[in-house]
Amino acid sequence: MARHERWVMLTTLALLQIVTIVTGVYLVSDDANLSALTRQSSPNEPAASPAEPPSAPVVTAGPVLAGLPARAGGGPLPTKGTLTRQLTVALGDKALGSRVGAIVLDAATGERLFAAGADTGITPASTTKVVTSVAALASLGPDTRLATRVVQGASPGAVVLVGGGDPLLAGPSARPGAYPKQASLATLASRTAAALKAKGVTKVTLSYDASLYTGSPICSCWKPNYVPDGEIAPVSALAIDEGRRYPGQPAPRVSDPPRFAAAAFARLLARHGIGVAGSVRSARAPAGAAELARVESAPVYALVEHTLTHSHDDLAEALARQVAVKEGQPASFDGAAAATLKVLERLGLARGVHLRDGSGLSPHNRISADAMARAIAAAGDPARPHLHAVASGMPVAGFSGTLGNGRRFTGADSRGQVGLVRAKTGTLNNVNTLAGLATTKDGRLVTFAFMADRVPLNAEPVLDRLAAIVARS
Repeated sequence: MARHERWVMLTTLALLQIVTIVTGVYLVSDDANLSALTRQSSPNEPAASPAEPPSAPVVTAGPVLAGLPARAGGGPLPTKGTLTRQLTVALGDKALGSRVGAIVLDAATGERLFAAGADTGITPASTTKVVTSVAALASLGPDTRLATRVVQGASPGAVVLVGGGDPLLAGPSARPGAYPKQASLATLASRTAAALKAKGVTKVTLSYDASLYTGSPICSCWKPNYVPDGEIAPVSALAIDEGRRYPGQPAPRVSDPPRFAAAAFARLLARHGIGVAGSVRSARAPAGAAELARVESAPVYALVEHTLTHSHDDLAEALARQVAVKEGQPASFDGAAAATLKVLERLGLARGVHLRDGSGLSPHNRISADAMARAIAAAGDPARPHLHAVASGMPVAGFSGTLGNGRRFTGADSRGQVGLVRAKTGTLNNVNTLAGLATTKDGRLVTFAFMADRVPLNAEPVLDRLAAIVARS
């Protein structure tokens, strides 16, 4: 019977990937309804209240959770002695190095089923995105969208392109059909041109406003090669194609994303019969300026799923900055870290978390295995449906994202659990982490975190083995 239930779970997880994609595409496919669904009235107002009409349809993260292990029911707890014995043996593998944090929690009660070094602060690498995503969903709400706008400038013939922090904003050369559906700079230019022509305006001066974010666009905690190598772009409130000069190619990233985006926008306006006089420059939009046009991102729940499935650094940093804006903190690296912790404190999840960035590129972040597993348990809690996109966004072993790359869960001791583990990966030099959730063979939902930051070479196969032990317990 247990084996039958596990095959049902395998099938369910596979179907979930299809449901997630189809649901997401459906929810963001009607561009004409974007403004009605917006939860964020102005990206320049840190604590803006929802500007949604009372009759506006509501998008929720519920559909993308259907079929997750969290819905598998509560079977008996795994035998602690057997689980402890098997995990202890696996944790003795020299590939893990000298500092490891490990924990398995019962998702329903929070009871520790296994713990070793669970309260030690470990460099989390990209599993940092789990706590960033939890904070974004809790603070912003799953339905919020990030708006890129064009507003009237100080003079009748002036317009200002205002960045709202959407790094997925598609430039003129972006390939169509991406998921989640991206807002388009070309669409914004078309709408702007139509609004200007309706006023009899065919020539403008153009400036751009990226002042939503503050501070350095590059964290002092990052290695200097990250931007040149294309790991991430300078963090900006206005960018196209994640700051990539050529969409779809990791490098090069542009050094000044706002100016690059504004120059592309000027060329698009010209295609629609709106001439741009003089040079494009940086300038603050006038307070209360009339809006000419806008485009909006996919909802935050879809952005969170994309962030976690593909370990998207640019998007993680954008979500952290949006939390800072909403929580009234400076939208800088320090402000985003403080705001994330503020939200986690409200959720009772801040203990054991120390942050320098939102993506996990910083080697100075510290998160305990206990804190990581409890954040994941919160995301699967039926009483917290607004956090469920964290669970549904995690890669499925052998199927999707960073666990579907043909390198993970391929060993003899882990490939039997393909499809039965959802987890976020983390990798930096000498750091390997894996944190997620699984349903035991008797149907009990558990969360886990296995984190090592003094790894001599590559500990990924050992982490897969540890997660597989949990899934078959």
